[in-house]
Formats: sequence, structure tokens, C-alpha cells
Amino acid sequence: MLGYAAHQVLGQHLDHILATPSPSFQRSAKSPDSWTGFLSFRAKSGEDLPLWVRTQRAAVVAGGPPWSFLSFRLPVDVENEEIDEAVLRWLYESAPMALTVYGKDLRCLRKNAAMVRLTGSPNCECLDEISSQTLTGDGGVEWEAELCRALAEGSEITSREVRTPVPDSPDRERVFVAAAGPMFDSSDRAVGLCSTLSDVTEQRRARQRLMLLSEASERIGTTLDVSVTARELVDLLCPQLSDWCHLDLLDSMLRGEEPGPFSDKVALRRGAHSSVRPGAPETTSDVGEVAFYPAHSPPVQSMIMNRTIVLSSGDPEMAAWLAEDPRRARRFKKYGWCSVMVTPVGARGAVIGVVVLFRNKQGAFTDDDRLLIEELVSRAAVCLDNARRYTRERATALALQQSLLPHTRTDQTAVQTAGRYRPADSHVGVGGDWFDVIPLSGKRVALVVGDVVGHGISAAATMGRLRTAVRTLADVDLPPDELLTHLDDVLTRLRTENRHPEASGDVGATCTYAVYDPVSQVCSIASAGHPPPAVVPPSGTTTFLDAPCGPPLGVGGLPFECTELALPAGTVLALYSNGVLHAHDHDVDLALNKLGQVLRTPGLSLDELCEETLRQLLPPRPTDDAALLLARTRALGAEQVAVLDVPRQDSFVAEARSWTARHLDDWGLVDSGYITELLVSELVTNAIRYGRPPIQLRLIRDQPLICEVFDGSSTAPHMRRARLSDEGGRGLLLVAQLTERWGTRHSRRGKTIWCEQRVGPHQDIDLFDALPVM
Repeated sequence: MLGYAAHQVLGQHLDHILATPSPSFQRSAKSPDSWTGFLSFRAKSGEDLPLWVRTQRAAVVAGGPPWSFLSFRLPVDVENEEIDEAVLRWLYESAPMALTVYGKDLRCLRKNAAMVRLTGSPNCECLDEISSQTLTGDGGVEWEAELCRALAEGSEITSREVRTPVPDSPDRERVFVAAAGPMFDSSDRAVGLCSTLSDVTEQRRARQRLMLLSEASERIGTTLDVSVTARELVDLLCPQLSDWCHLDLLDSMLRGEEPGPFSDKVALRRGAHSSVRPGAPETTSDVGEVAFYPAHSPPVQSMIMNRTIVLSSGDPEMAAWLAEDPRRARRFKKYGWCSVMVTPVGARGAVIGVVVLFRNKQGAFTDDDRLLIEELVSRAAVCLDNARRYTRERATALALQQSLLPHTRTDQTAVQTAGRYRPADSHVGVGGDWFDVIPLSGKRVALVVGDVVGHGISAAATMGRLRTAVRTLADVDLPPDELLTHLDDVLTRLRTENRHPEASGDVGATCTYAVYDPVSQVCSIASAGHPPPAVVPPSGTTTFLDAPCGPPLGVGGLPFECTELALPAGTVLALYSNGVLHAHDHDVDLALNKLGQVLRTPGLSLDELCEETLRQLLPPRPTDDAALLLARTRALGAEQVAVLDVPRQDSFVAEARSWTARHLDDWGLVDSGYITELLVSELVTNAIRYGRPPIQLRLIRDQPLICEVFDGSSTAPHMRRARLSDEGGRGLLLVAQLTERWGTRHSRRGKTIWCEQRVGPHQDIDLFDALPVM
């Protein structure tokens, strides 16, 4: 390179061939370290030649002087060498990627600065350690096995997730992404491995938080039930974010009161709790139990300030709370809670409860934990408040609906009845179907089944108004067809008054109204767009009434027709809504056949028959409301009814009184004879004087005793207060004072004035006490 022969330079000082000595080289020559850099040499031809020089101090021979190796390269190779040196220096000193070089025995040869920072041990202390000492735990052992396979097979490990415990917190772990590949010499022999590590613990935690939030959106609020929603929240918070947690809700809020204010002791009802230990042995309150928290306790303070509180076991607030509750203090000490987080449950500007979380294995709560827990609780709070409001509104709607259905057994002298109502499987659970049993005068009874269009509170409210209207019209004793006509007018007015039809739906309804008379054993039925009633006589055959069916209520302008049929005692009359039929695969004929078969089932009571009918015709989750009313007819025998035709003669009143006395004597009601004779005298006298033939007197022996007087006039009598100078006008006033009930019912042939009188020794009435003072 320089043109000198060996004998020309051996034994000479290096300066002999240097054109310009390098001060840095001269200083490094006195140190034991190697040196690399440029030196300018003088060639034999006299030219100066720059060369890249590397020096390496050699081992000293015993007794000999120190000496060094020098190697030279031309400038062309020098540039690459300088780049290689710079890359190596950057890789070991400045690279952000953590790198470790292992020998063939997987012992550490060198770590770069990033690896030293990542593992926390200096480079000089890491040499000769095996790979499982770099990454501890089961993850380190598995990683070492991966490295052995890679070295033996000469293959690369692109990416592996390795989890290792945190040295100071064995229950916590760090997550690394590791990669490795073998190193080969010029002969393609594996001489070791190079491994890289990346700490992705925080990235994994951030991903877990996002996944937890996504999971919360799916798992919390699946139902509109407060207890279920509370359970969903605590199951999400434990064990992923705590070792033990419980959710307590304000007892006043669950009772329907508005939350707050928080003063003195606050009653909190346990909504749900969850623990990493089976059976939740940490709890001091069972689910549903009410506990009273003092005003200074962390849960109440958190609700007052409406912010999260994080406490450690040694904080004064925690000590003061535990001092007042020895049982809680014993649990706290037994399970060694080191960190407590209290987060208020607030929605729509109101605090409705509190969540308390405990840790002893996962370490203290961090600020990131607080933000995540607050987000989860806030999402659940909206669901809890929705569930609370829904529960309250649904309870109100159900109370409204149930209040409009018969609550007591509706057995009458005329019929024995049983009914069932099944709401559709909707979000509200209430609807517009109803049934009713209305006692009428003369021991008759009205049977009603109706169906309002739609579901929910709006349909239930419309149903309530229609049921009230039916009862009012039934009290007037209107025939079935006339009653439906008036009911149609009521619904038409409701539709006109409905200013926002899109909010409550179209107002419409169907209805069947039947009146059964146990004396004549005749049933009068009229229908407004309703399914035909089923009739099952004692013989056991089922028939469906083939009678004219009028239009649904609310259409207006179309007439309704009344059908009369004889029903012998023991006949079962079934009235039902569309939901009973349409639930059966939407095949009405198939459903009618099925209904007829079930109604013919022998040996069942009416209640059992109702249950069996709905069980066989309704699916487990019906989509329409269903109402069913069954009535088994009874008859009043001839020995219970007495009828007398009355001529229009004033002198016949005495005969009517005598006739009444004889029948009362035959019935064993002599004690009630005088008052009953007085009532008969007044009613028959009025019919003779103001009515028209034919006139008929009828007595019905039952509890109570019924007296009826029919005449052909349609003029309705009315009670008035007579003046002292009036000779008459006191008859109806006297009747009202001496009877339990009285009234007038109209028919196409005339009117009937009736009254009901309690009979029996314990029901005697003092005549002079009953008479009004004049």
C-alpha cells in the first residue's frame, strides 16, 4: 500500500511513515482501549496517502513490553467501515428497540442501552445470564424454549407475546412482544441469537379498556330490570377492575321517591355485589337488604359531592367509617384491602346510588382506573335510571289495568264465572283487552269482553274509559244492541278528541256484550266486530254463535243487532278476544276448532278450564293481548219466582198485598212481610195510576228479595220531595228508604220498576226509623 519493503519499516518508529501524526491517536496509544480513525501516511514515492486505521491492544507477554495490532484499509472501504461503526454504535447506545445478543448456549453476550432500561439491570451485570433470567415467570420459560428451537432449526421468531410478573407485585404482569433470529458466520454456522423486546403493557391495557367499554355496551342494560342491570355492572367491574365490589341504590328512589337530599344517615339498598371469591364472603349486606350509611362515610360523601373518592387503608376517612361499623372493619382487616374507590351512580342530574370497589391483589387504583370506572358507571347509571323509570311506569300501568279487571270471584245467582287476561309480550306488558261481569237487576248478569286496538298505556287508558262507559250504560239496563250504539258514540268522541293520533295510535275497539236472565234462561247478545261466542251445553257439543256481527266500535253510523238464545242451566258460554285465536299460527279456523275441543274437556272447573284453554292456544311469548271469560249458567226454579198479572183497577192493590203475603209465608219470610207488602202497594198503585197495561208483579226469592212491577208505559218515574200540602208524591221516596237498591229498566215493550230488600231476622228495618221526616 505504501511501497515500503518489510526491512525498511520494521524496528522504525511509526512517525517515520506518518505524514501528519494524529494527536488523538497519540493519546489513545497510552490507553489500553482500541482506537479507530484516519491517519495520513507518507508513501515511498513521497505522496501522502490517507488510510483508515484500527488498533487493538494485544495481550502482554510476561516480561515483555505492551504492543498493539494495527489494521489498515483504503478510503473506499473506510466509508463502509465508518457507516458500520456508526450503525453499531447507534444500535447499542441510542436505538429505542431493546436488543440482546445471546451465544449458542443462550447466555447473554451483550445488551443495548434500551434493553438495560427495559430490564432495569446494568449491562455489566447481565452478561452470562440465560434468557429465562431476562424474562421471568412461565412466560420466560416458554420464551427460552422458543429460542432453543429457533437456534436449532435456524429459523426466525417473528412475534410472540410474553407475559411476566412484575417483581414488586407478583399478581400484576407486564406484556412484551418479542422477536428473535439466529446469527450466522461466513460459513453459515449459527453462532448465536439476537432478540428484541417491546413493552406493550400500556397498549394492552388501553386495548383492554376499549374492549371493556365495548363489552359494557353489549352486557349492561339488556333488560329493563333494576336488579338485572345492577348485576350486569358489578360482574363487569369484578374481577377485571376490582377484587370485590358492590352497588347500592337509594332505598327512597326504589320506592318511587325522588333522590336526595343526603343528610344524617342514608338508607341504601344492596342492588348487587361480586367477588373473586366464591360466595362473596366479604359482604356485610345481602342483595335486597337495606343498610344505613352515616353522613361522613365515603359512600355518602361521594354522593353528596357527586365525584369519585379513592382511599387507601390508612386514610382517616376510612378509619372513621370502619370505627362505626365493627363488622365491616373485621371484613376489611381479614381480606386486607389496600385500596378503595367509591363512585357515585348519577343519571340525568340526580344521584341514585353508589358503587364501592376494593382491591388487595391488583394494586392501588390509578387515575386511568378511575376514568374507566367512571365511564362504565355512567353508562350503567343511564340504564339503571331507565329501568327504574320503566319499573315505576309499568307498575303504574299494571295497577291501572288490574284495577279495571274483576278482583273477586264473580259468582252470581245467574252464572258462575272465571276469567283470564294475558298481556302481549311487549315492552310495557299492558294492553287494551278486558273482561267484566256486571250484576244487573232481577238477578240478571251482563258479560263483557272487549279489545282496544294496540298495546301499552294508551290502549289501557282507552280500555279504562270504555269499561267505565259500559258499566254506566249497563246500570241503565240498556239492551245489548243499544248499549253498543252508545259505546260506539263514546269511542267516536274519543277519536275526535285525540289531537295527536300519532302518539297514541288509532282509537278503535271491538266488544261483545251479553245479558243472561236466570229466570227465563235467555241470553241476549250483541257484538261489535268481535269473534263469535262459544256455547257448550250440558250435552258437551261446542257451537259458535252464528249471529250478525256489527262493525267495530268507532266506525259510527252502522246499526248493531241483538240475538237471543236459550241457555239451559249448566251451559258454558265462552267470550274471548282476538288474541286467543290469532296466536294459534294465525289460522282462525284451526284456532276455533282447537278452542271447541278444549272447552269440551270434562271434569274441569271453570278456573282450570281457563288455564287449560290459554295453555293450549297461546304460545309462551304471545304477540297480542288475550282475554277469556267463561260463564256457566244457572237457573232460578219456579219455587223461587212468583208472577201476578195485575188489572188496571185501584181495588186490586189489596189483592196484590194479600198475594204477596201468601208467597212470603210459603218462603218463610213472614218477618219481612209488612215492609214488602208496603213496597208492593206503592209500586202497583203507581203502575195502575200512571202506567199502561199490561201490568205484572213479580217476586224473586233470593238474597236479597226482589220485587218488580212491569207496565207497558215507557215513561220513567222520578223521585221528588213532596211539599207538606201534597197528598201524593212520596211513594218512590218511601221505596228508596226501605230498600237496598231500586231502579228502572226499559225494554221495547215498556218499563220495569224494581227494588231489592234485605231479608232475614238480622236485617229487620224499623219502619218508623226508615220513613223520612216530613
